[in-house]
Amino acid sequence: MQTWAERFPELFAPAFWHWGELDTQFTLEEPPDELISNVHVVARAEGGIVVCRNDLGWRFLPGGTREPDEPIEETARRELLEEAGARITGSLTWLGGHRADHRRPAPYRDHLPHPVSYWINVVADVVVDREPTNPPDGEQVVEVLVLPPEKAIAFLDEENDNDGLMADLVRLAMAMDLV
Repeated sequence: MQTWAERFPELFAPAFWHWGELDTQFTLEEPPDELISNVHVVARAEGGIVVCRNDLGWRFLPGGTREPDEPIEETARRELLEEAGARITGSLTWLGGHRADHRRPAPYRDHLPHPVSYWINVVADVVVDREPTNPPDGEQVVEVLVLPPEKAIAFLDEENDNDGLMADLVRLAMAMDLV
């Protein structure tokens, strides 16, 4: 039987994220809470998976950067509201995360872990019942869709800047029977 890394080699391959000057490696192991800097959600809503597009044309799963002393659940809740107008209706289920080894000499924000942090991914049930709040210091989301998983994957795959990362997270969640 194949391992998840063998089934999803691109997701598990070491990578360099140029935009953040990060060396990354995907893992299924949960990191210590104090090393988590970002949370993204494979959000299950009635009809499928929540996907977003911002004013720059980027397509993504909702999520973002943790605020000082913010619990993971609160980061997921806040980011879903800001980017998708969605509310969590259940608990978060661990999917996996990227260990990020930062090449920059200082963290992106002073409260974030450095030089090692984790960008985690969770699965959660949500209800999309309002417009994204789009705070001024965040991404400006112009489109929120709830698509069947295969269509969500196709939507996310159209974005070349993330090298299929977000689509692969949905694929992995499907393979693990989380979607």
